[in-house]
Amino acid sequence: MNSKFKSILAPVLSVIFGLLLGAVLMICFGLDAIKGYSALIQGSVGSPFYIGETLRQSAPLIVIALGFAVASSAGFFNIGLSGQAVCGWLASVVVADALGSLPKVIVLPIAILAGMTAGALWAGIAGALKAFFNTSEVIVTIMLNHTAFYASNYIVRNVLTDSRDATDAISQNASLRVDWLSNAFEFSTIHMGIIISLVTAILLHYLMNRTTLGFEIKAVGLNKYAADYAGISSKRIIIVSMLISGALAGLGGVMEGLGTFQNIFVFGSLPTVGFDGLAVSLLGQGNALGIIFSGLLFAMLRIGGNSMPLMARVPNEVVDIVIASIIFFIGINYVIKLLVNMKKNKQVKNSLNKEVE
Repeated sequence: MNSKFKSILAPVLSVIFGLLLGAVLMICFGLDAIKGYSALIQGSVGSPFYIGETLRQSAPLIVIALGFAVASSAGFFNIGLSGQAVCGWLASVVVADALGSLPKVIVLPIAILAGMTAGALWAGIAGALKAFFNTSEVIVTIMLNHTAFYASNYIVRNVLTDSRDATDAISQNASLRVDWLSNAFEFSTIHMGIIISLVTAILLHYLMNRTTLGFEIKAVGLNKYAADYAGISSKRIIIVSMLISGALAGLGGVMEGLGTFQNIFVFGSLPTVGFDGLAVSLLGQGNALGIIFSGLLFAMLRIGGNSMPLMARVPNEVVDIVIASIIFFIGINYVIKLLVNMKKNKQVKNSLNKEVE
């Protein structure tokens, strides 16, 4: 069995096992699993409207997952995607409100770049601390998540509004929505984010596999000491990788602010889009094409899950269980790979010791 087939088999089996576990739970609680999953499918791809909603939901998941994949390739775990998305969301809406009277061809690109820049700078804090002080990026990004969360809520309530919980809707000149795309999917909330996400996936695939920077990122991720010895600055690559990762997470926030919600509001908790994006990247094995398919799958689960209570009387919390199960099975796959590699390394070490003796 070749390695390419194994890399495809692992996520496929994880999805199957996750869906089976969800079905078993529905049956155990006296619910109709077939009706439940039928409602999920009908509510995600059963009509052009639902397809549009699924595509809209997948757009930020794909770009955020791509951001996590870049950081992972460089050898560290960016768990601050939600905070970086919040920064991108906030910055894009602020710029959109400030420049809303300008033509769309001017204000929209500026707002998008502002959101990506905000996400990149927020992630860059963790990158710089990792590069120069070897701090744990997990701890730093978790703290930055909550800092972004509370700072955004304060700014919305005390700076952008007069003690209100949401800003006014942005100008249509700054919106990612376009009439021709919405009309094609029965007036759903689909926006240009889905096109941007697909183009981003292609560009990132090229960056990681066809450029010197992509090679350097992978080299540092494999062994930063060997990379330093070969003349690659691991500190520079760590910071650059985190900036790219944060920019893509910020772009996911931009899609929520300028596309889905058209404003920013006081969050009750960190947006789940960041954590879902992380899961999408794990399921997609960090591969651009795999991330596109896993992003669409997660979007189907999220959008279709909303129809399960109405159409099949199945609580949509089942979807959360299915998603958690998929991540669990993917995690098991990583643990198995780690144990196998450790065993192989031990065998190689023992054989070398015997040769020396």
